Amino acid sequence: MRLALYAGTFDPITRGHLSVIERAADLFDRLLVVVAVNPAKQPLFSPDERVEMIRDAVAGWRNVECTSTAGYVVELARARAARYLVRGVRSCTDVDSEIALADMNRALAPEIETVFIPAHPSLSEVSSSRLKELARLGEDLSPFCPPAIAARLQQRVATALAGEERAHV
Repeated sequence: MRLALYAGTFDPITRGHLSVIERAADLFDRLLVVVAVNPAKQPLFSPDERVEMIRDAVAGWRNVECTSTAGYVVELARARAARYLVRGVRSCTDVDSEIALADMNRALAPEIETVFIPAHPSLSEVSSSRLKELARLGEDLSPFCPPAIAARLQQRVATALAGEERAHV
């Protein structure tokens, strides 16, 4: 059985991520989407919230599951007997950093291959950071994420903005 891991921060998951998941789910027998906890980032949602949102978004795919890890993704891949890591790429600007990450993962776990899957071309500019920026501006998020994700993001951003306003009073 071909098991692949697709790891990222997913804060929150976007339609671009989902396009990579859809393609990877067709390529592999099982796909494990992994919320990777990165201490260098300040996420808007907790790992558990991100896992819950992803589980809801991928519920239509029988061969896709979701979990989180605070450790190295290659160690989780080994523990789950996965042979592949999926990396989504949006544009050529992603390629250099993704190749560097693939090289590091290969040094740590040479038995695990990295597979690059581009997001759908119409979604190549969609990122979680951009999605959060659009939410802060009150823009329509429907082209960039599922409605349930948009609702949670808008609520979280509204709460954060209200907290910032209270702090400045």
